[in-house]
Amino acid sequence: METDEQLLHLLGIARRAGALALGTEAASQAVRRHRTRLILLAQGLSPRTAAKMRAEAEKTGVRTADIAVGMDSLEYALGKRVGVIAVNDAGFAKALLALVAEGRGGMTL
Repeated sequence: METDEQLLHLLGIARRAGALALGTEAASQAVRRHRTRLILLAQGLSPRTAAKMRAEAEKTGVRTADIAVGMDSLEYALGKRVGVIAVNDAGFAKALLALVAEGRGGMTL
């Protein structure tokens, strides 16, 4: 299975497990409440939104990662069109970071 497909599959499982906050506002709230372990930023996200989320995550020590998956693919996998995903479970965050690093080395802190 290709890395992007694995990423989407794992995100789908995490969504069903209730371990994600989807969208900019939900992710921001999760970061402010110190519930988030990782913020994923989709390909095609506006630079302004990405910068805002990176800054907010940095304030609380939450890692961010850019993923080479577009919002259309995320919509198909998650049932909602989003560009920002907050991962609220340490196990899912670790697995997703490993997939991102394996596929592209596209991690940013």
